[in-house]
This record gives sequence, C-alpha cells and structure tokens, in this order.
Amino acid sequence: MLGRSKTPPVEKIETVIGPNTTFKGYLLCDGSVRIDGVCEEGVIETAGNIVVGPTAKVAADLIAENVSVSGVVTGSIRAAGRLEILSTGKVWGDVEAGSFLRDEGGYFDGRLVTGEKQEPPVIGQPETADAGPESAASAEPGNEVGD
Repeated sequence: MLGRSKTPPVEKIETVIGPNTTFKGYLLCDGSVRIDGVCEEGVIETAGNIVVGPTAKVAADLIAENVSVSGVVTGSIRAAGRLEILSTGKVWGDVEAGSFLRDEGGYFDGRLVTGEKQEPPVIGQPETADAGPESAASAEPGNEVGD
C-alpha cells in the first residue's frame, strides 16, 4: 500500500458500482461507495459513506457511517451517523441510524430505530408511601396519631 493512508477521508468516494454494473456478494472497504447500478444480494460494508444514486437498485444490506438514498433499496441499513432518503429515494427494510431524514416524496417502509437505545419512562405507577402527600402531613408536628 504505497502512498495510501490507512483511513481515507469519508467524503472521498473510492468505489463506484456504475450504472452498467451488476454486483452480487460481500463488499468490504474503508472509503466511501457510490452505487449507480444493481446490487442483487449480499452486503456492502464501509467505514465511510454509501451513496445510492437515482438509477441504483439495491437488494442488499448496507452498513456505513452515513447512507444517502436517491434510488431503490430493499434490505437492512445500519448507519452509525445519518440515513437520508431523498425525494426520489425508496427504502423497504429495517433501519438503525444515529439520525434519520426523509425528504418530501421519499418513501420508507420498515422498522426504524434512531439514536442510542433508551428505556421508556414508567407511566402510571403509584407513588411510594414515603413520598406521598399523606406521609408529609403526618410528619408535621401536631398531626400525630392520637391527638
């Protein structure tokens, strides 16, 4: 790897699946990926970004820092950063992303999980005995039992 850094900038697109290309399999790379062709099955995984162009048809799982979809994706998407579905983009599949943006006209059908996992708040639980208003009133002088 002469002259090549180990961690290329994520903005730089290193791999292109062109409009006249059909891909099947597992693609693993460090740099960003642009897809304008067809991905019939498999996984595309990168430490960079994935850009799905308007002519792309992807039936594969995508794993990246950020994913931008202008074409069609059927498969799961895992974006540590952000998933964008632009106005011409369509996604069918389960998504895990740090943040999510869908432009007007964009389509999404699937399960979406964003941000860090959090437990829901407890709603409708009775208050504990020592925290209620009755316990506060009984602690005041002159409210002792037997007065």
